[in-house]
Amino acid sequence: MLQGPGENAGALDLGEGVAVTFKVESHNHPSAVEPFQGAATGIGGILRDIIAMGARPIALLDGLWFGAPDHQFERAVAGIGGYGNSVGVANVGGTTVFHEAYAGNCLVNAMCVGILNPARLQSAKAQGPGNIVVLYGATTGRDGIGGASVLASQELGEDDADKRPSVQVGDPFTGKKLIEVSVELVESGLVESLQDCGAAGLASSLSEMARDGMGLDVQLDRVPLREDGMEPWEIMISESQERMVAVVRPQMLEAVQAVCARWELECTPIGEVTDHGELRALVDGEPVGSIPASLLTDECPRYEVEQAKPESWPANATALGEANRADKTWITEQYDQLVGSRTVRRPGLDAGVLRLRPSLRGIAVSLQGPRPGESDPFAAGVQAVLGAARNVACAGGEPIGLTDCLNFGNPEKPEIAYELAQAIEGLARAAEAVGIPVVSGNVSLYNDTDGRSIPPTPVVGCVGLVPDVRLVPGGWEPGDVVLLAQAPESSLAAEAALIRFLWKAAPLLSLCHDVGYGGLEHALAEAARWSGREADVDVPPAPAFGAAILATSPAQVARLGSRGFVQIGEVR
Repeated sequence: MLQGPGENAGALDLGEGVAVTFKVESHNHPSAVEPFQGAATGIGGILRDIIAMGARPIALLDGLWFGAPDHQFERAVAGIGGYGNSVGVANVGGTTVFHEAYAGNCLVNAMCVGILNPARLQSAKAQGPGNIVVLYGATTGRDGIGGASVLASQELGEDDADKRPSVQVGDPFTGKKLIEVSVELVESGLVESLQDCGAAGLASSLSEMARDGMGLDVQLDRVPLREDGMEPWEIMISESQERMVAVVRPQMLEAVQAVCARWELECTPIGEVTDHGELRALVDGEPVGSIPASLLTDECPRYEVEQAKPESWPANATALGEANRADKTWITEQYDQLVGSRTVRRPGLDAGVLRLRPSLRGIAVSLQGPRPGESDPFAAGVQAVLGAARNVACAGGEPIGLTDCLNFGNPEKPEIAYELAQAIEGLARAAEAVGIPVVSGNVSLYNDTDGRSIPPTPVVGCVGLVPDVRLVPGGWEPGDVVLLAQAPESSLAAEAALIRFLWKAAPLLSLCHDVGYGGLEHALAEAARWSGREADVDVPPAPAFGAAILATSPAQVARLGSRGFVQIGEVR
């Protein structure tokens, strides 16, 4: 692990001069209020988190929880495709769930994966008193003011339409230029640190940079604006998209500005790194606001919220509805799956796979949540981790790292605070059992509409290392035998052992597919659709624990060992 929680994203060293950085985060309330721009700017925001680590984004995944495949859902999908396709980053996977519990408060979670040279890994921490703070990218306006407070930190209700001005507006073509400029600045060694300018705008990004005793003076009258008459407080908290903040040594400023000019991006020195430990906002050289930066970061108020275990939870959903069982190819077909020329395995079955050119190694990536309607928060955390890790293993990847997005209701309700704590515990226990770290994450709270909270929905992204992308399982072939592999008992150790078996066996398999929440028959139907041919199968009783469908030639069965699977059919 090169970087754990605390920066814009986590990072893992893959060896051979390559590191991977990844994170998942939410854009739930903006998507509920204005689904196209809410989802689109969710993609833009997670891209900037990866850029801020000094990486080139190579893959996107999305997790969508909606009440139904209605107009709101279709607009969110269009927003994801519209931004991701335009900015030129492949969308290779994710998950979509329809459940009535999300009818009033949808969830739009976005994950991004990037690669970089480990030596170029960036930090958001400001360094070097006297260094210059540079704002580059789009200009600053009033769009998005209050996104972090009016939207993200309040329950939804009847006045949702009044909150639309708090939803940011994305510009993916400026986002594309931001990627190219940032990568060039990092690879040329021109910046000391990078930071995304996202939620709460400059107020948040600058306070996160002014850590470890460093301070920042920002001249608000130097910030390039696209609206007249903006007040200092509006400039500080505007969430206008496609903006980045960099710390630059004075002698590098001209070179930084030249790179931005070549890509026709604004690039303006707006402040200076200091050693006074404060975040100071100035206009015409006069202070209009000042606060010790530590009070906004490491020394901010911390408190224990009251927890109360509910006397009972609502009954879990026992079966998936038709909308969840239906073929979702129409969704993924709206996304560019191949841009970047790294995609080895497209979305549609378990995990996506991307090649780490020029080698034959690759990474498998997945995004999973708990069983739809799951009300037990501990079980929800466990299910999300195991599901994401099994998906990666089925694609031939050894799981090596996790990222999480914790979607919950109002934590001021004691029972919701209890859900949050229990889900984190379940997630931690499962990650420990599988033996992989959680390197980044995001929390989305206050997911309530008219007082009703969503079910506990921890969402987990997993990254796995694929030794040889030529051996990734594809589809089953005529004459293959069909096997069912499953955990023998209800224990985390047994589930972890199944995951290990799957990724080690994958190079010997023509197909490997996780049995998800739709059950065995649904998983077999998915495998047949993916493979383009049917199989004759005697369907056994539904597996009680984690399971996967395997297919291989009869000659390879003996090489899989003698434990953990049974033959259930053969491919026509």
